[in-house]
Amino acid sequence: MRRSISFALGVALSLLGDAALSAIPAHPMRVMSLNQCTDQIVLALLPPDRIASVTWLSRDPQGSLMAAVAARVAVNHGMAEEVVRQRPDLIVTSSLASPATRGLLQRMGWPMIAVDDASSFDQIRSVTRQIAAAVDERARGEVLIAAMDRKLADLARHPAPPIRVAAWDGGGFSAQKGSLYDAVLRTAGAINVANEPPANGYGRPDTEVLLETAPQLLIQGGYDQAGLRANIAHHPLVRHYWGKDRTLVIRQAYYLCGTPFIADAALMLRRELGAAAGAARSPLPFAAGAGR
Repeated sequence: MRRSISFALGVALSLLGDAALSAIPAHPMRVMSLNQCTDQIVLALLPPDRIASVTWLSRDPQGSLMAAVAARVAVNHGMAEEVVRQRPDLIVTSSLASPATRGLLQRMGWPMIAVDDASSFDQIRSVTRQIAAAVDERARGEVLIAAMDRKLADLARHPAPPIRVAAWDGGGFSAQKGSLYDAVLRTAGAINVANEPPANGYGRPDTEVLLETAPQLLIQGGYDQAGLRANIAHHPLVRHYWGKDRTLVIRQAYYLCGTPFIADAALMLRRELGAAAGAARSPLPFAAGAGR
């Protein structure tokens, strides 16, 4: 789950009065990120000695492609005491953070930028440039974007054999059109059945729709929690036809956050799809044309 600064921050900030910082410095030296996705861009742009902290979620390799780097800097839990104690000269967070909290930060004069969540490559470029400008690392931001674009271009120049996949887990067909997850799947060379009928009308898990759609592979992401949705996702028929050889389990980090490292995620997924291609080539008995 993406987490931002807690509402309790407002109480502590209201006590700071004139002690709060009033303007973003030209070259901030103590940057604090309060969002799992901005964490990764801040970690990529700045050396550890210029980072006050990032969220504790950034150290989880399941959700962060920068987990190893995050281990070298302090973390926060979005608590008011942490902001007051660390006294950053710039806070970086998401525009989806509580409007009340962001408004209070602005009224108190706390330096802050709030960026949109990126669900496309163009938006990733825009958000990266916005954060890079705020932390006075524009050149570094362009290096990150150029590296992403080179990898995307390489993937486009060497298309993989198409494999029909369903991003299938407790959330159902979880890579709908317009999502970052869908963009990663398509860039990796997969054909995402969530964008085809009948699956495109089902965000929720539905075993009958899955059987009718008959994807060659399932891609399971996210955390597998007990519950009715997990029971449907692991229905006996699903386990029978899409067993170990036909299911890829990937980290949420592959598709959770729109950062310049999304091209690396697509490259990793391309390799994993290639490794699973052998099993995917054998048709499912109920797939269209399987008996011909």
